[in-house]
Amino acid sequence: MRILFLSHYFPPEVNAPASRTYEHCVEWVRSGHEVTVVTCAPNHPRGVLYEGYRNRWFQTEEMDGIHVIRLWTYLSANEGFLRRTLNYVSYMFAAIVATPRLPKPDIVISTSPQFFNGLAGWFVSRLKRVPWALEIRDLWPESIVTVGAIKNPLIIRALERLELFAYHNADVIVPVTDAFKRYMIGKGIDARKMSVLKNGVNLRLFQERDPATPEAQALARQLGAEGRFIAAYVGTHGMAHHLETILEAAALMDNDDILFVMVGDGAERDRLAAKRSEMGLNNVVMLDQLPKASMPALWSLTDVSLVLLKKSDLFKTVIPSKIFESMAMRVPIILGVEGEAQTIIEQAGAGICIEPENAERLAESVRMLYEDGALAQRLGGSGRRYVQQHFDRAVLADRYQRVLLDTIALARTRTQSGGVGTAGH
Repeated sequence: MRILFLSHYFPPEVNAPASRTYEHCVEWVRSGHEVTVVTCAPNHPRGVLYEGYRNRWFQTEEMDGIHVIRLWTYLSANEGFLRRTLNYVSYMFAAIVATPRLPKPDIVISTSPQFFNGLAGWFVSRLKRVPWALEIRDLWPESIVTVGAIKNPLIIRALERLELFAYHNADVIVPVTDAFKRYMIGKGIDARKMSVLKNGVNLRLFQERDPATPEAQALARQLGAEGRFIAAYVGTHGMAHHLETILEAAALMDNDDILFVMVGDGAERDRLAAKRSEMGLNNVVMLDQLPKASMPALWSLTDVSLVLLKKSDLFKTVIPSKIFESMAMRVPIILGVEGEAQTIIEQAGAGICIEPENAERLAESVRMLYEDGALAQRLGGSGRRYVQQHFDRAVLADRYQRVLLDTIALARTRTQSGGVGTAGH
């Protein structure tokens, strides 16, 4: 099978979509498939090129057997509606213009958000005359409307029409949660064209915790965390996460042995750093985004993983991917997310679920795990066993490739019988 995968984000970027795309593609290459990823020069989240890269019209590289094509885009930090929209739209047009130079695939996959990356898949698949798989990792534009990033009703209605156009014209839709599937069914989309494939974790990379490794010890010295209990938030510092809850919980602590660590970048990071200084919080350390290879060392030092989102009905449909890394590393979780993610944590017995945006409950839960090491160990062990059984990335990638092969076979059958080969004709 020849796969052409459109993804706005890709390593060395370390956000969730980059990791998901890369890890699936690596597994497909191991299975003998030819995989090409069409992406940008790495610049997320600051809009600044990573060292060693240039923002050229068309450049190629090989990464672990994956053929990577990087296209020119208008670079922008992950903040501000207009400039980010230009960044997204420029990628879509770059992918369309580059289509004649892209290899002939058997199927095109595009992933959303960002939404215009997802929509680019329709154009490229039609030009290549092959089926289109649309991966849905978040509900867009609903998610950005919920956090207040877009308020103009005309823009919202236009984006909602494009959303429905994409759902109706994809040959197969791959949502990452059951709630996303239910949402699309409610929009009139045929359930038979959807295959839910949730996020998972690379169990080769994320294994048992070992805080004694040289990498972990060096990071502990950097944090000033030797001998301290670490409650860590790792990921995007965005409008959807309401991370001031962590600062408010830290202010309630009277134990110097407990250290809150916030690792990552995003639109809200500078504001949160300023707020931390205003509150005089010496028990909160903020680190910039770390390379993917450094994450096992960070998780090895972490005693409890904080996974938080704003209190919203929309976010009940979301499963933050970081819960799987935490479980794989035997790190118990305090989850401030309702809905499907809460169900996973409760079924796994992997952590404590709290009301979103509740700083008092967050502080109480951190204290509980600090004081009860046996409970923390039991939750961590349960999470590790559960993720091995249900969320091994290699197993999920195999299921994904079977969905793709079935979609290709169905399109060919339709063509041979004189029907349409893709859903959009």
